[in-house]
Amino acid sequence: MAKYVIGIDFGTLSGRAVVVNVKTGEEIGSAFYNYPHAVMDRELPDGTKLPMDYALQHPQDYLDVFKNAVPEVLSRTQVDPADVIGVGVDFTACTVLPVKADGTPMCFLDKYKNDPMAYVMMWKHHGAQSYANKLTEIAKQRGEDFMARYGGKASSESMTPRLWQICVEDHELYEDMDYYIEAGDWVIWQLTGKQTRNSCAAGYKALYHKVDGYPSKDFYKALDPQFENVVEEKLNCPISPIGSRAGEIDTKGAALTGLKVGTAVAIANVDAHAGVPGAMKQAGPDQMLMIMGTSTCHMLISKEEKIVPGVFGVVEDGILPGYFGYEGGQSCVGDHFAWFVDNCVPEEYAKEARARGLNLHQILTEKAEKMAVGESGLIALDWWNGNRSVLLDNDLTGMMLGMTLQTKPEEMYRALIEATAYGTREIIENFEKCGVTVNNLYATGGIAMKNAMMMQIYADVTRRTIRIAGPEYGPALGAAVMASVAAGAAEGGYDSVFEAAQVLANEKDILYTPNEENAKVYDKLFAEYAILHDYFGRGENDVMKRLKVIKAEAAK
Repeated sequence: MAKYVIGIDFGTLSGRAVVVNVKTGEEIGSAFYNYPHAVMDRELPDGTKLPMDYALQHPQDYLDVFKNAVPEVLSRTQVDPADVIGVGVDFTACTVLPVKADGTPMCFLDKYKNDPMAYVMMWKHHGAQSYANKLTEIAKQRGEDFMARYGGKASSESMTPRLWQICVEDHELYEDMDYYIEAGDWVIWQLTGKQTRNSCAAGYKALYHKVDGYPSKDFYKALDPQFENVVEEKLNCPISPIGSRAGEIDTKGAALTGLKVGTAVAIANVDAHAGVPGAMKQAGPDQMLMIMGTSTCHMLISKEEKIVPGVFGVVEDGILPGYFGYEGGQSCVGDHFAWFVDNCVPEEYAKEARARGLNLHQILTEKAEKMAVGESGLIALDWWNGNRSVLLDNDLTGMMLGMTLQTKPEEMYRALIEATAYGTREIIENFEKCGVTVNNLYATGGIAMKNAMMMQIYADVTRRTIRIAGPEYGPALGAAVMASVAAGAAEGGYDSVFEAAQVLANEKDILYTPNEENAKVYDKLFAEYAILHDYFGRGENDVMKRLKVIKAEAAK
């Protein structure tokens, strides 16, 4: 009888469940569930207005993924729950929420249902940027060594600034909560009845080190005297390595999913990190994988630990056992293509799309790919949602230069795509300047699979061959890999991530090689991007930040 594992990917707007045959690696079915509350960046469900730069989610949406996507995929595939040996979960990160001791989210309580800080702060929440800036300043003053592992700067996309903000600005909530926890760890808790924290998110998002642990009490006290005991008071639970077993489905988890009590459950993993074993059968040193979607994460594994300014973290065993895992990233990729389509395309393009049975992205791509490199005269900065790497500054904003009365939507659309390619080249060159080699470049995710023009632009801009690796939803498959390891060989799975990936990872035989003539022009354009990148991003002209201050004052 065939055995199966289920990988569940919790993304920005939806959750998806995939069923995979453990021995053949065949993905036999998938199901999606769109979050009813989606991203709350303007108001809460009760109409409470949100401050600028907030991006929240509702934890009920995650439970509803279990209730809907898992039973649906089991029904579609006709897989008997008794034949499912393991479940794995990956989640966007840092995506965190305050909870009571029994796991109840604070926003479920009547007292806090209209309190924004009681909800899930998702990965692109930048409301704690001022606290990230203060953390960086204090850590530098104290000479804290751990900052080097995070590129020398704290990010509002990490846990500590957010929890510190709650402590200062919403202290009653801070006192009432018992834990502040990654959503990935919280959903595992709901399945197993056991609270654990995964070492991946703890390492990259919460300043945790496998040898040194969290920073010292003195450091947290230096941030705020009320924050001195934050680890013991709000973070105190076991930390488990990725690929290990969190526990088993309990009665509550069985009721949520339709799976059998006792089914193995893997420790949660960060979505981009899970994408590596999901996409690469032979993952090894000096390989970079771009997980391309709403944002892009650049995952690099190496045998060496180097100090790389602007990296979002370097964590031993953070991606794969036995390697140092580096995380870089771009906060806005698919997000700003979607923004452009939603806000900047005239009706005549929409009419053409409807008449031809295409979407606007397809129409714009079709028109844009007919253009010669440099033909638009445009260049853009890819900071519509701040900059993750290499500047680590979420107060930066997007820009497009060179527009005239003749500029067309497809030219702007292509310029936005090119901007993300320049941002990736900036990240790669930054790694190599610091002695971390990038020998092979892979891409996975929906964009990588669907947009050949974009991937050719990336190959031309970076001057590197790009290999398309894995399925459209590589993180979900990576979660399935971890599920097979949590089950172990004794239950029909595997005893190591590498062994499992060789069978379950899904690679595509698609290559994009640089076009030399295009690459020569892109070298010139990238040189201009680099000037703008440093001029606006490294303090020479902080106009973007000054505009944000004026915007915030006007909104009061």
